[in-house]
Amino acid sequence: DETDRYLFCEGTNEQAYDWLGSHIREHEGVEGTLFVVWAPSAQRVSVVGDFNSWDGRRHVMRKHLGSGLWEIFLPDVGAGAHYKFEIRGPQGESLPLKADPYAFAMQGAPETASLVLQQDTYTWQDSAWMEQRKTRQQRDKAISIYEVHLGSWRRKAEEGDRYLSYRELADELIPYVKEMGFTHIETMPITEFPFDGSWGYQPVGMFAPTSRFGPPDDCRYFIDRCHQEGIGVIMDWVPGHFPYDEHGLGRFDGPALYEHDDPRQGFHPDWNTFIYNYGRKEVLNYLVTNALFWLDKYHIDGLRVDAVASMLYLDYSREEGEWIPNVHGGRENLEAVEFLKDFNIRSYGKYEGIMTLAEESTSWPGVSQPTESGGLGFGFKWNMGWMNDTLSYMSNDPIHRRYHHNEMTFGMVYAFSENFVLPISHDEVVHGKGSILSRMPGDNWQQFANLRAYYGFMWGHPGKKLLFQGCEFGQRKEWNHDASLDWHLLGDPMHAGVKSLVKDLNHLYCNTPELYQLDCDGAGFEWIVSDADQDSLFAFIRKGDGNTPVMVVVNMTPVPHEAYRLGVPALGYYSEKLNTDSAIYGGSDVGNAGGVWAEAVPSHGRENSVCLRLPPLAAVILQLEAG
Repeated sequence: DETDRYLFCEGTNEQAYDWLGSHIREHEGVEGTLFVVWAPSAQRVSVVGDFNSWDGRRHVMRKHLGSGLWEIFLPDVGAGAHYKFEIRGPQGESLPLKADPYAFAMQGAPETASLVLQQDTYTWQDSAWMEQRKTRQQRDKAISIYEVHLGSWRRKAEEGDRYLSYRELADELIPYVKEMGFTHIETMPITEFPFDGSWGYQPVGMFAPTSRFGPPDDCRYFIDRCHQEGIGVIMDWVPGHFPYDEHGLGRFDGPALYEHDDPRQGFHPDWNTFIYNYGRKEVLNYLVTNALFWLDKYHIDGLRVDAVASMLYLDYSREEGEWIPNVHGGRENLEAVEFLKDFNIRSYGKYEGIMTLAEESTSWPGVSQPTESGGLGFGFKWNMGWMNDTLSYMSNDPIHRRYHHNEMTFGMVYAFSENFVLPISHDEVVHGKGSILSRMPGDNWQQFANLRAYYGFMWGHPGKKLLFQGCEFGQRKEWNHDASLDWHLLGDPMHAGVKSLVKDLNHLYCNTPELYQLDCDGAGFEWIVSDADQDSLFAFIRKGDGNTPVMVVVNMTPVPHEAYRLGVPALGYYSEKLNTDSAIYGGSDVGNAGGVWAEAVPSHGRENSVCLRLPPLAAVILQLEAG
């Protein structure tokens, strides 16, 4: 109707997915399907499909002047029909057949047709989770995310190495994640994409869950099952660029429509993709309504926005002369900034308890600050600097680590400037980087000890946690999207030990408020010693609302210390909650026999201290018992 068209052109039609695309309707007593598409420059648009022999002469659509929207109602076309749009450009030129930008289901690659889908046929059973999630996804809650590529987590080797379906993933992945103590699953993009090697980051069907793992309602079933088990679902979302596949959005109705015409604005040199035109209201409506669609129709709990830095900077990955400055002569993409703010305002305003996360790799200020304070409005930001610095430190032989000590401590300089997630993501185990385990120095035992110590440091450090599949058991090979994880490695006690450690770290983290309540507040952290570079040792206190602070001590050398004195905040008994050198994890079992009593002996500027037995290449987590 006129209001829908007006709001769409204004960029504020939040539920445009309720009428754009294909919708099964009853019109004047006749069952059929309504098709609506935006193609303002087209001279003619037709629906073609298996119901009309793909003949564009048979069902020419009606154009709404002023809005560029075309529509047609086709009787007797129902669920499962295959279709595309045949578009003639402004000069009457024939264009490649286009998939529906708002299609709710699509054929699997290499086929590219859109499918008519009967919407809202799924009965959700996650009301308890939806009511609770507003209290479980805040910055003062425990959030530990397991990042998954659904096509390679596990495969059916005995059945031609096929993918697990959404329903099989519900039966196998969810119990695993729950056992491991993760609070959330983050899926790499599941919006339909044509090329497996893009891992989903070059989507064509932004409103369609990929058919690789089953039909749309099976995707809903997987998310529903997660919720019933108390696990949140975060989806990677890609509003920064789109591929140039001929059936996609590129040059949709002849000239540039969803993208900029000038390649200095509209083409991404790193990924050979088109960049959305954030200055066009209808494009903004497409993107924002897509985000809201997943939060609405699929009960997604969070959207992790990919490659935010590439959106924010006009000169991202470009040389001088290859980009166009903004109206003020600067490098900031002002239109993208406004889009991201609008996306966050509408997402948080419409769906209580959701969260948005930015993969932003620069020092752009206020990414996770409210828009009314000048921020972008995200709930959380990936801490890429922490990840790069700490992995760089860990790759050094312990004898050289004293010269790189600041790489582990520098993150605390800015740790509370944003609401951070500490990400060990898929990007760290691809493109020749090797696995996280393979980056660790030393012999086999030392590599595993280094990895365990690093995870202990990470789970003790302020910030929410994210770990990519396979890292939780120390996969040795680089990740391969075309193969299952190396689950057979769990027959090796060292790999099994890492898995047990991550499980225990998650459960300790989730059951210890001091490790998460003040993750984003400087009041929750104190250094005990930050400058013990000669010993490559780090010791700090984590605090919550109570009076039982947690002490984290990490020894990054292979030399144990039999009596290392460290200052503590109070007298009492410090119980050893976790030791990454424990024999159950594959370590040498050097520890403190369950805990230590503090003494009234000054140390590190504190009146009281403990004398610890520190294991080699290990993290020890202790907590003051309530007195």
